[in-house]
Amino acid sequence: MRLTRPRLALTGAVTVLALAGCGSGSDGGSGVPATATGSLEHLAAEVKCEPNMQTDADEIRQALCDVDDGKFVLATFATDRGQREWLNGAKDYGGYYLVGRKWVAVGEERTVTALQGTLGGTMEEGSEHMNPGGSHNKGGHDGGDHHG
Repeated sequence: MRLTRPRLALTGAVTVLALAGCGSGSDGGSGVPATATGSLEHLAAEVKCEPNMQTDADEIRQALCDVDDGKFVLATFATDRGQREWLNGAKDYGGYYLVGRKWVAVGEERTVTALQGTLGGTMEEGSEHMNPGGSHNKGGHDGGDHHG
């Protein structure tokens, strides 16, 4: 059987994906579970949080959660684009973001790291420009009060 270039390229891509473990549902040995999906209430239940709803709109639903590892904001989005736009704007304020498909959890590093052990997802860090040195990102607020 003679393989054409497009078929050869497709075969090569499939082989690379198989070797990389793409789509296998495994965590690659990182200890991070497969990324959770579902409604805001479902995700909150996974981490044993009773969500305190702050925004309940068609494009975004957002709640405050308080768990043993700390407080965080949990947001779900109607679209991937809406999620990315929100995340791009929010990250200007520092903090740590656990990102899943159409959801984000925002909080201190230790809180978000603990959530990742249950919800999976990818960790992203916000900008430090609001507070050089990253004290926003470390949860420390040494010195002056800049809230408000």
